[in-house]
Amino acid sequence: MSRPHLRKFWTVLMLLGGMAASMWVASQWAWRRSLHAENATVQRQLALYGQTLAQRIDRYRTLPEVLALDMQLRDALRQPLSAAQVEQLNRKLEQANGASQSSTLTLINRDGTAIAASNWRTATSNVGMDYSFRPYVQQALNQGRGSFYGIGVTTGEPGYFLSQAVRDDSGQTLGLVAIKIALQELEREWLQTPDIVLASDAHGVVFLASQDVWRYRLLAPLDAGERRELSATRQYSGQALRPLDYRTDDHLDNGGRLVRLQTADLPALPGRILWQTQQLPGTPWQLHLLHGTQSSVAESRWAAAAGGGGWLALALLVLFVHQRQRLATLRQRSRQELETVLQQHAQELRTAQDGIVQAAKEADTGLSRSLEHLPQGVVIIDAALQLVAWNSRYVQLFRFPLDLLRVGQPIEALLRHNARRGLLGPGSVEDAIGRRLAHLRSGTPHLHESAKDDGTVLEIRGNPLPEGGFVTSYADITSYKNAARELRSLADALKQRVADRTRDLDVARREAEQANRSKSRFVAAAVHDLLQPLNAARMFTSLLRAHLYDEAGRHAADSIEGALAAQDAILSSLLDIARMESGQLEVRIRDVALGPVLQVLAHNFGVLAESRGLALSCVDTRCVVRTDDNLLRRILQNFVSNAIRYSRRGRIVVGCRHERGPGGDHVRIEVHDQGPGIPEALQREIFEEFRRLDEGGDGDRGAGLGLAIVERLGRLLGHEIGLRSQLGQGSVFWVRVPLGDPAATQRIDPPPTAPEPAEDAPLHGASAWVIDDDGPTCAATRALLQRWGCAVPLAAGAPEALAQALPGQAPQLVLLDVHLGSHHGPDLYAQLCERWGQTPAVILVTAERDATLRRQAAERGWGFLAKPVRAPALRALMSQTLLRLRESGTD
Repeated sequence: MSRPHLRKFWTVLMLLGGMAASMWVASQWAWRRSLHAENATVQRQLALYGQTLAQRIDRYRTLPEVLALDMQLRDALRQPLSAAQVEQLNRKLEQANGASQSSTLTLINRDGTAIAASNWRTATSNVGMDYSFRPYVQQALNQGRGSFYGIGVTTGEPGYFLSQAVRDDSGQTLGLVAIKIALQELEREWLQTPDIVLASDAHGVVFLASQDVWRYRLLAPLDAGERRELSATRQYSGQALRPLDYRTDDHLDNGGRLVRLQTADLPALPGRILWQTQQLPGTPWQLHLLHGTQSSVAESRWAAAAGGGGWLALALLVLFVHQRQRLATLRQRSRQELETVLQQHAQELRTAQDGIVQAAKEADTGLSRSLEHLPQGVVIIDAALQLVAWNSRYVQLFRFPLDLLRVGQPIEALLRHNARRGLLGPGSVEDAIGRRLAHLRSGTPHLHESAKDDGTVLEIRGNPLPEGGFVTSYADITSYKNAARELRSLADALKQRVADRTRDLDVARREAEQANRSKSRFVAAAVHDLLQPLNAARMFTSLLRAHLYDEAGRHAADSIEGALAAQDAILSSLLDIARMESGQLEVRIRDVALGPVLQVLAHNFGVLAESRGLALSCVDTRCVVRTDDNLLRRILQNFVSNAIRYSRRGRIVVGCRHERGPGGDHVRIEVHDQGPGIPEALQREIFEEFRRLDEGGDGDRGAGLGLAIVERLGRLLGHEIGLRSQLGQGSVFWVRVPLGDPAATQRIDPPPTAPEPAEDAPLHGASAWVIDDDGPTCAATRALLQRWGCAVPLAAGAPEALAQALPGQAPQLVLLDVHLGSHHGPDLYAQLCERWGQTPAVILVTAERDATLRRQAAERGWGFLAKPVRAPALRALMSQTLLRLRESGTD
């Protein structure tokens, strides 16, 4: 190759190489600069989307909190509801849902079951559904409130769930109120933008999207734990979670990234996509915006063309100078040619410059178009307080003339225009404009509301831009304000209803207390009147046996005694039930050693079981339980008594089982028998009053009150009562009692067996008064005491006793009733002692079974017998009392 050709080759190579390098540098510089500007714009758009989503959720956040204070909803969670009550609750929630424009309101009990819902009229009603597996239910029950996004298991429609716990006055959680917010309208608003807008949860699952094909995509693979969690909560039930395959090419300095989509079933997006992500405050969600980079590509191409043109012009100029120096002699000849070349390249430069200016103008107008889809009015100003961009909603809200809005217009001109229309409020116009301009210059964020003359309420949010300037949004919240006023009115009405209901409940409580007192007085009087003749009959029966000498007569007397004893048991059981229902039965909870209680049980029922051909055994234990020992003994006595009554063979075993559970350690005391068993259909009925089986022995089936008393005693003590039985195999009755503190044990020793006196020596020659207002009882008791060798100077009522009481003539013993017409027994005794000048021994013989009265008698050293009185018990107590008198040296 010749030297001139070689020089031309290197010259052309240098020109082309330099032009390529200049084009690449200019293209990359413009590409980065454009991407940075677009990324900042995308960030602002994403922030506005986040504000819109947060505002939509915040509008409904207070509704569950207000409904959780409703007394009607609290009462509904405390007790079973009738169909009418459920319908009333459904209508109430339907009305509240209509005021808030939410999707669904649901009332859920502590078990997670929906008992009422605002969509009760639809075929996909929530009522009766179990939502205990939903996280928002578990969060509200454990933490007081919760939130969760998922697809409804009943309706199949997605939504955002907010829940609030419903608590009683003591702070105990009764259930919760849940609201489901539909966000489909937000997705429809996103459709107005050409960009792709997504929202993903903590697992990286896309649950909101501006286009349906992007919904339920996985941004990252799920591990096994996440898949189990999604399956347990049924968050996206029925949806196939498909992966979103993409590749990240580059990361930008301000948080964005360039990606290429590789998923075949998604709409094709040209080239690389600008992907910006922001965290939604207060939630585990992330918002994503996928923006095309076509404008940046175009700008980089224009920059490349300008760079190449500039390099080419510079190179040609250098060549021209070089040629001028070297070819001075040929300057005239080549001038025209060079001028032509220079004009051609100058035209190319002008064309490139015009393209750059046009691209810049299109970038400015593109910013306004990107804000056009937003429901809020938006205006953006730069650091010099001049207009940069706005949308049509901003123009509509303030009705600005079109010639007033242009890029570079000072914001002060718009403020003065609003001031002329009176939109800046009263006072000096200059001061108002100055305050607003100073606030914009300071770059301080702000949030406030403004009411216009036509009733429109605007929520104004302002935030500074990172590189100077300010973006302000104007949201029309008139409907939200109207809904808030309706909610406040509803809260005031609920508060008034709560006050009215409280007054009604207070009146009802006083009436119930009065009725309960009247019932208690009636029961006490009725039992007293019923037991008086029964007591006399038992006294006469005891006398009758002494006058019968044949076996048939004694058998008849025994039958009468047995019938009277059964009647006594029925009346005692009825009295106990009445006392438990009226709350008069005294309960004393303490730590008690269980072993002695079982020993007393074996001692009391061992002989009876042996007489029936049964073997009774009580397994000894060292357990200490927390209970009322007297009431627990009655429960076990009823269990053992029933086992003896209905078993014809085999063994009866009383034992304990230790149980551990979340409520603490317990002991389950079980009574096993080998009786006929109880059908499953009757296992609940036998705990009702006057329910009994037909398998008992003849004449010994009971009154059907024993297990009814057991069931009430269990509720009174808080002890669970249970039964398991198998026909032909026997039954097991059990009571579940909490363990106590062994250090505070109250031992219950077996009661000492009082030896029957071999003869009536203490009674011979003794004097006793019988004071009772029932004539037959006085006659029967006088005859019985006289047969035992006692002198009975008086057997009559209170007036006769007061009339015959003389100083120094007191008897050794007084048998005294408590209810004596207009006199009270203990008060009458005090009057008699004052007249006698002596204090003889006294035994209260009464139908009153009040534990307080029994305790007062023990504190005073008096004897106590409950009517109807068994003759052996009366004789033993009188003998012991007289023996104590003789041992103390008193007569």
